[in-house]
Amino acid sequence: MTSPLAISGFARKVLAFAVVLGPAAAAQRPAWTIGPFTKPGGMNPIIAPSGASAIRSPFNDSLVRWEEYATFNPAAIVRDGKVYVLYRAEDATGDSAIGHHTSRLGLAESADGLHFTRRTTPVLYPDRDAQRQNEWTGGVEDPRIVERDDGEYVLTYTQWNRDVPRLAVATSRDLVRWEKHGPALGEKYLRSESKSGAILCRFVGERCVAAKVNGKYWMYFNVPDVLIATSDDLLSWTVLEDENGKPLKVLSPRPGYFDSWLVEAGAPAVLTDRGIVLLYNAGNSSRYGDPGVPARTYTAGQALFDAHNPVRLLARTDAPFLRPSEPYEKSGQYKEGTTFVEGLVRFKSRWLLYYGTADSRVAVAVSR
Repeated sequence: MTSPLAISGFARKVLAFAVVLGPAAAAQRPAWTIGPFTKPGGMNPIIAPSGASAIRSPFNDSLVRWEEYATFNPAAIVRDGKVYVLYRAEDATGDSAIGHHTSRLGLAESADGLHFTRRTTPVLYPDRDAQRQNEWTGGVEDPRIVERDDGEYVLTYTQWNRDVPRLAVATSRDLVRWEKHGPALGEKYLRSESKSGAILCRFVGERCVAAKVNGKYWMYFNVPDVLIATSDDLLSWTVLEDENGKPLKVLSPRPGYFDSWLVEAGAPAVLTDRGIVLLYNAGNSSRYGDPGVPARTYTAGQALFDAHNPVRLLARTDAPFLRPSEPYEKSGQYKEGTTFVEGLVRFKSRWLLYYGTADSRVAVAVSR
């Protein structure tokens, strides 16, 4: 599953004009990693802010252009022969600062994974429901998605009430109508910051199906260290703890590397024949980071965990496999540069990786 996959004739034409991530990075790529990835030339960004769509706010009855300010940090899934992307969209209300706008989740679909048509209304948003206290006024952020064996979709996302960010779960049968199940981690962690839930999956054809190991579902989550949790039902999660009752850290920042400032769970973790591959987001420290990566830049790395013991780290990449190189990845809300990975699909015999750029747009990278 980790070897380069054959691609369609259309994809070959696209990749003929692709921005390649560099021969040095390719040469250093361990055999267990997923990829390598290229950025298709002339395609990105695939989703950008738009002031064309407006909704009526359920809280103050005002007309809101819900995706006018930013569109970024996408989840992705394949359904009925199409790629669907759930992306975070911010309106222009609030202060002009990161985290000070209201976020909602939009839905876009594509027959080729590169050109998208989006719905005019969001599919998940803060509403006058049981989760309003957790989601207003910051909204719903940064989704990841997997599928159950029975076809139901399970979405992890961040609830942001401008007090405490909380990892939460929602489910759907059609990607449009969602049932919110509230915070994922239980009473003990209700006042603790939590986010970025990457559930372990296996690819069955083009389906990204939640996978069990030792009779449990597993989820990598959080920042600045990656933690881990288990579940019986994909809705309620138990955080694994160390001997002192603290959350168990399974991946942490490394001085001198691209991930020296922070690490954050990325796209759903993938169960492969070589182990569990976690694509993760990484921040570079300004004081003790990799001198070859600009300070506070977000890049992406990969980590390998034991397929039979998901807490056991086996290996990790020494260099990022995806990094900001294009203008749209360095301009926007986060000008230091961001390639923030959250959505990974197998579609028409290739990998497609969807990521947020500079907290402002959505882009895609394609496997060779």
